[in-house]
Amino acid sequence: MRYNQVKDLVEWAAGFHARMALQYSEAAENADNERLKMGLEYLASRELKMKTGLEGLFKDGTDHSEVLETWFDESSEFPEPPELDRIAAQTISGSLEDAMKTASIAHERLQAMYEHRALRSRIEPEAEFFDSLAEGQNSEIRHMMASMEELQGV
Repeated sequence: MRYNQVKDLVEWAAGFHARMALQYSEAAENADNERLKMGLEYLASRELKMKTGLEGLFKDGTDHSEVLETWFDESSEFPEPPELDRIAAQTISGSLEDAMKTASIAHERLQAMYEHRALRSRIEPEAEFFDSLAEGQNSEIRHMMASMEELQGV
């Protein structure tokens, strides 16, 4: 990822959420207990919700076109996309704790990527856009972890 438009990164992030949802769904199909299956299905549903939310940025009534069409230059030293691609490609199995750890790492890396883009933004609307995505990612992981901890207690 070197020269891209913001929309390329948003599309990539939506695809990342789709890949994570697939990983969780496949793991749920192979889960050895009902609690793990429920947790993985929950994580898959949340990933699909985030994917849909990002895709909605291209369709909703607000005008994000200025930001989405903005070009940025990102050096190859920026590790999050390849690292996130590795996370999305790994097999998820084991326990609820393992699934929670995977989800937490993935979302923290995604949040860091958004924060990085906000800091490197050249125009205020772009910075605000990525700050908003980072805040949303932070809120989502807190919500997911709280729900998963509740499931562990059941």
